[in-house]
Amino acid sequence: MLERQRRDKSKLANEITISLQEKEVTAGQELHGRVAISYGGRWDSVVINSQIENSSDVFSYSLINSKKVNHPYARLSIFRTELKGATTVDFVASTKHVPPPGASNVKFRVSLIQEHKEIYSDIAYIRVVAPASG
Repeated sequence: MLERQRRDKSKLANEITISLQEKEVTAGQELHGRVAISYGGRWDSVVINSQIENSSDVFSYSLINSKKVNHPYARLSIFRTELKGATTVDFVASTKHVPPPGASNVKFRVSLIQEHKEIYSDIAYIRVVAPASG
């Protein structure tokens, strides 16, 4: 219930939002996303986290604000000072996850952190689907 309250509060306030260009991806396909920060108060970092339902597989980040990175972990933390005043974070991520028959649901969650506490968050969902056989 607390999670829902935070999410609803965040969506109403739009202090931080996450949007994903693709609604479905296959293993190895790039996913393009954007985090927009409109919160004007104090904060220390922004955290992007991905979770693939019923799996320990992860999305790896390869591009952050046009800068190549090699971050093979589900959780990406970016300090405010690293953004140098920018209020958006554009990212590219991909996974090697091959879903069971059907598809796997994925949750991307972005959080704004101040003094080790989450102050705002937002969630976006996509699906990882099996590649088309042909």
